[in-house]
Amino acid sequence: RHDYTHSALSAPTAATMAPPFRRLPPCHNSLTTALLTDTYQVTMAYAYWKNGTHARSAAFDLLFRKNPFNGEFTIFAGLEECLRFISNFTFTAADIEYLRNEPFAQTMEPDFFVYLAQLDCSELKVFAQLEGSVVFPRVPLMRVEGPLMIVQLIETSMLTLVNYASLVATNAARHRLMAGPDATLLEFGLRRAQGPDGGVSASRYAYLGGFDGTSNLEAGRQFGIPCKGTHAHSYVQSHRGFEDVGDSRLKLLDGTACPDFIALVREQMAVLNGIKDSLPDDLRWGETNEGELAAFTSYALAFPTNFLALVDTYDVLKSGMPNFLAVSLALHSLGYKPLGIRIDSGDLSYLSLRARELMQHTQDLLGAKRAEGFARLGITASNDIHEEVLHSLKMHGHAITSYGIGTHLVTCLRQPALGCVYKLVEIDGTARIKLSQDVEKVTIPGRKEAYRLYLKNGEPVVDVMLEGTEPPPQADARILCRHPFISTKRAFVQPARVERLYHLVWDGAGAGVPEGLDLDLLTARARCTASIKLMRSDHLRYTNPTPYKVSVSEKLYDFIHKLWLEEAPVGEIV
Repeated sequence: RHDYTHSALSAPTAATMAPPFRRLPPCHNSLTTALLTDTYQVTMAYAYWKNGTHARSAAFDLLFRKNPFNGEFTIFAGLEECLRFISNFTFTAADIEYLRNEPFAQTMEPDFFVYLAQLDCSELKVFAQLEGSVVFPRVPLMRVEGPLMIVQLIETSMLTLVNYASLVATNAARHRLMAGPDATLLEFGLRRAQGPDGGVSASRYAYLGGFDGTSNLEAGRQFGIPCKGTHAHSYVQSHRGFEDVGDSRLKLLDGTACPDFIALVREQMAVLNGIKDSLPDDLRWGETNEGELAAFTSYALAFPTNFLALVDTYDVLKSGMPNFLAVSLALHSLGYKPLGIRIDSGDLSYLSLRARELMQHTQDLLGAKRAEGFARLGITASNDIHEEVLHSLKMHGHAITSYGIGTHLVTCLRQPALGCVYKLVEIDGTARIKLSQDVEKVTIPGRKEAYRLYLKNGEPVVDVMLEGTEPPPQADARILCRHPFISTKRAFVQPARVERLYHLVWDGAGAGVPEGLDLDLLTARARCTASIKLMRSDHLRYTNPTPYKVSVSEKLYDFIHKLWLEEAPVGEIV
């Protein structure tokens, strides 16, 4: 799926063999250039350069402060695009010419632009959690190390590539949890997304978060996501009757043909009309809409092996369902297996249950020979569905097997931004802290390592951050875990297993993207599913989930508060 390129850093001689340099292709969106940044990144870069501080060694953390959607977990996404961006970061001649002519740049010295044109990410190192992982507030998703100017310049782009990706992946994962593991989830949000990139990105990261497919063909082409779709109401409305159906011949699986599929459909409708008096009163129908029946017939002629009909154009139970069953019985008699129905409006709980009941009655009354498997036909719902709707359906009961979810998924209507930030934590080897009257916004200083501690039952219990120089926690050894800012919140943990969270994902002076780093979308998707399964159920529940613990070591706790006191101004009362 990914056509990564490889080149050697030096001639491949036996004495000087260097590790292969893996530079990724450009970002999937061609707008992700060096100029996809905020103006103040360039003005700061010039000020650093003018002051001669642009090459100072710096480290920044990319993190978020609060889980989205009133939940207690987040899915990290966007890492591959960040590495694609870093791999190809450069200011082109056209970029430089544009910057030179901007009003804010009129006082900048020409040599600065010469320097800017030579910049790349060859001096950077990036450490990150793996894409698709369950992550938590305060624990950085990435740490970027390198010369101050370049580390600063990439801030906005990195945040852009992570914020929306992680938000959509988390939204998708929450929908998957609510729908359950057996339901089919399809992303239908392209037409409601915030522009083409929002649509394609949403399809990609919804798939990472646990959806099974998309309606978006461009996303399918770029990322290998299964594409699904049937027809719209307009297709049904475009048929007034059987005169709008062309060739009624249907080729059969054995190579022969049914000479008149329309006649067979009419015959099966007569069979259904013959048994409707045996149905419960509220499942009987009168005259169905013939245009709808013709539309279903023409669609079945086009897709006999993938017949799934939208049944709510006129009336689900009084027209759509009997018309669907007539066409399905005709297909079944010829050896084809219909797939099911889609309902796009109305009371989804009630309609799905009644539709399932009608399918069951049809199978029972006509027998296996005529209607085998009809009781198990699929029911897809696609009426402005979101997490709360799924929760309500679960509470009230339904017979839905598949969901088409669009607007609320791709726009993240419940929370439109994750709020990732990118904060300086070290300069020239000295830890730095950002203070605030809002404790949530106080940063944890210095280069840190992070570990996830697991209990004997396999469940993660806490993520703990340590100073970069501290030895890592060990399995079966007690470690004191402390809340970063609340002194009374502390506990000894004796983990059965310890997982290191940060991985070297970019080494500009070494191998670029390490050879062993698997960035495949399917790998990230599987990681998302597996990491969620490890979580305790109360951390994942829809209502009042239990917060997952994030802590620091005793040594880092002491250092945070020491630095806090050193940097905070002392008040004066007179």
